[in-house]
Amino acid sequence: MIKTITKVGNSQGIMLDAAIMDLARLKVGDQVNLTVHEGGAIYLAPVRPVVTPEEASASAKSIISKNSELFRRLS
Repeated sequence: MIKTITKVGNSQGIMLDAAIMDLARLKVGDQVNLTVHEGGAIYLAPVRPVVTPEEASASAKSIISKNSELFRRLS
């Protein structure tokens, strides 16, 4: 896909189509890591948050405690 660099205020930018944003699982406000390789190739990679097992466990415990009555009725 060929894109054109355009002027955005005092900077330059490339517009990404909604389809590209969907394929890359990106949305407005997401962070990307930009790397310039030898020869001028530019590589953009989404910055994805890493959830530790401890964070996942704490979230699960919080959800279970907040919804304990609902879970009891569903069982």
